[in-house]
Amino acid sequence: MVDLHVHSNCSDGTYDPGRLPQLAQTLGLAGIALTDHDTTIGNDEFLAAARALGMPAVAGVEISAEYTNPDSQRADDGEMHILGYFPRWDATTPASLTPLATMRDNRHVRNPLILERLRALGVAISYDDVCRHAACDVVGRPHIAAVLLHKGYVKSIQEAFDRYIGDHAPAYVPKRILPQRTAIEMIVHAGGVAVLAHPRTLRVKSMPTLATLLAPLCAYGLAGIEVYYAAHTAHESEQYCALAARLGLLITGGSDFHGAHKPELKLGCGFGNLCVPDECFTTIMHYQQRPQALNPDEYPISNKE
Repeated sequence: MVDLHVHSNCSDGTYDPGRLPQLAQTLGLAGIALTDHDTTIGNDEFLAAARALGMPAVAGVEISAEYTNPDSQRADDGEMHILGYFPRWDATTPASLTPLATMRDNRHVRNPLILERLRALGVAISYDDVCRHAACDVVGRPHIAAVLLHKGYVKSIQEAFDRYIGDHAPAYVPKRILPQRTAIEMIVHAGGVAVLAHPRTLRVKSMPTLATLLAPLCAYGLAGIEVYYAAHTAHESEQYCALAARLGLLITGGSDFHGAHKPELKLGCGFGNLCVPDECFTTIMHYQQRPQALNPDEYPISNKE
């Protein structure tokens, strides 16, 4: 098995990037990918640890994009997540050339607004408290939830989201995210492979509707779909696999492992029944190594926002 959707404490996970390959090896995984939210800051450490162990590994990112559910009338219906594998953003890339920098800055605008709403609800925590729970520069709601738990306002991370900061909870503040085309093209322009994450969360009622949604994304450069996912049923995975074949998309899969922030979700096996075939790793490696992906003139680093 492999796991191509994993988070470290450089975003909202709890494991250091360098520990994840060791954990994967201990569990007997044949490959692993790091896909932190809106940052690649942990990728160098992750890849170095994997190389030292001889563990097959891919560095990536997970980016939020705008989304409106065609089967819903809600105006605040959510977002779409795009996984990007092999983007050429690393420690040597100037921050001004990394499109993710603006997204991280937006979080530092949003988070204090959430804290203001919490204070209006009688919950007194500071931004310093929150930043201390974040190992790197990507600070988000899971870190706010961790402070709420630590200070005794809630009894679990899930309760923090349900009562206070979840998408429709009283302290929720929408975050600024990218248009779908921008999210996909910035990955492709950085030499990466763009994949739709956990299609189940889009909450569409039929495969024809999902196919219609994906058609323009494929035109923008979407190359794959996360068929295997911890929350997908076997039937859903079969449907997504058939859709991928119909649209000519790569098949990937992963657990969305976050460590202690989501303790019920395990690396490699998700909730216990996830099995992502080794072929998913092999296929995405071969796709990225195709000749046109190695031409830096064709895929310059983008400065789109």
